[in-house]
Amino acid sequence: MSIGDTLAEARRQAGLTITQVSEQTMIRESIIRSIEQGDFSTCGGDFYARGHIRSIAEAVGVDSAPLIREFDEEHGPPGNMRASQIFQPVTPIKIREPRRLHLGRVLAVALLAAAGYGAYHVISTRDTHSSATAGATTTVRPVVTVTAQPTHTATPHAGKPAFPKNEAVIKLTAVSDCWVGLTSTLTGKQLYQGVITAGSSMTWTEKKQVSMRIGNPPGIHLTVNGKSQKTNSTVPITLSINPLNNASVTVG
Repeated sequence: MSIGDTLAEARRQAGLTITQVSEQTMIRESIIRSIEQGDFSTCGGDFYARGHIRSIAEAVGVDSAPLIREFDEEHGPPGNMRASQIFQPVTPIKIREPRRLHLGRVLAVALLAAAGYGAYHVISTRDTHSSATAGATTTVRPVVTVTAQPTHTATPHAGKPAFPKNEAVIKLTAVSDCWVGLTSTLTGKQLYQGVITAGSSMTWTEKKQVSMRIGNPPGIHLTVNGKSQKTNSTVPITLSINPLNNASVTVG
């Protein structure tokens, strides 16, 4: 039996798979499979092949000495190999020596650097001088302020009323929070009831007489058809507003 056959048979008798042998020996499965087939080319050389044979033989429980002798008979005994040959590549690596700098080239580079610095200094000085001159000759133009003229507002024709006839346009603006209730005088129906918050406005257009209850008279500004209605009371009041009587406003 060949070396590969012996190792393969011993592995099968030991009940081990190639994967298990690989885990024990830290040798790749592909290399173990090649050795069992009699192919040692994947080992990386005879030195490593002998080491793989010993490791696999120990894992599957066979004596490695006869297998190593058989390998030496087929591939030749190991020669006087030095340790440096084992851990160093067979082909030596050539290390290039640094080239010596030519004195003429060094001087040329230095002259170019000096010329570049001089040109940069001249350009920078010229730009600075130009900027200073431009700043000195800048003319500040006066700012012209244009005052907008008021737009002419057309007034309604003297014979045409500003609000529809027989209607009352009621506008209430709250300076502070105010409770307001608006009720139809004829039917008693509640048209509005709520608190108008400060800064808010409400507008109603009524064709029938209404009654308006104001909870905070000093806190509102009230107009009826554009006419301001003064409420001097400091307690809640009720106003009667009649659109059919030129939008008259009465207290009570």
